[in-house]
Amino acid sequence: MTRGLDGEGRLRAALLGWGATPAERREVHAADRHVPPGGEHLVRAVDVDAPPEVVHRWLCQLSVAPYSYDLVDNLGRRSPRRLTPGADRLEPGQHVLIGPLVEVLPGRGFVTAAGPRARRLLGEIALGYEVVAGRTARSRIVACLALGPRRRHSRGAWRALLAAGDLVMMRRQLLTLRDLAEGSARC
Repeated sequence: MTRGLDGEGRLRAALLGWGATPAERREVHAADRHVPPGGEHLVRAVDVDAPPEVVHRWLCQLSVAPYSYDLVDNLGRRSPRRLTPGADRLEPGQHVLIGPLVEVLPGRGFVTAAGPRARRLLGEIALGYEVVAGRTARSRIVACLALGPRRRHSRGAWRALLAAGDLVMMRRQLLTLRDLAEGSARC
């Protein structure tokens, strides 16, 4: 629990940076480079007791399925529980989650940016995932949802709703990827 924060402060901290350290929240992430300046970012992170190369392989599975709440974001189809051959061969322009890959971080992660349909709904956003050294485990997944500047007609309520929805879905996604990576590392 975060000391010195009331209930509203703890909720805001979770919305902006679930599982992330203060340093990770302040850091400029790869996703930040792919939205116009003047926005903000939401950072989510989780420690994973598996080697970075195994964790990276599971991150690449996001090119196959979303790995969060399958009923909601995968039309009820279960995200694969085994690694898909070739899923780790990511290429710029390939569609992953919200749009095309705009940056591939070899052996570490990737950044995808909103395609036209997602941009109309969500605005200028980019989503980055990276495997880094763990704090208390061998690896850590750090995800960043970079949001471009607010639209003129947009109100703070839309950003709060987006942050809350992202927190729920990405938390499930990161915990699922953590569990799958740790399970395959034990095999």
